[in-house]
Amino acid sequence: TTDMVFHVAPTIAMMSACMTLEPGDVIVMGTPAGVGYARKPPVWMRDGDVIEIEVEGIGVLRNHVKNAH
Repeated sequence: TTDMVFHVAPTIAMMSACMTLEPGDVIVMGTPAGVGYARKPPVWMRDGDVIEIEVEGIGVLRNHVKNAH
């Protein structure tokens, strides 16, 4: 988390100033645009890739990348 553009605590503070955060709410920080492009060589998601995020004690969210065309 030290390399994040928007740090967690200030993000939660900003969000809670404009909305009510409830127990169980999930804040997904995501990845800034251009991260894949900045890698050498560039890395992009492709049809058939599987993206997984896991929260210990809760489970895994698994998304399958599919070409829109």
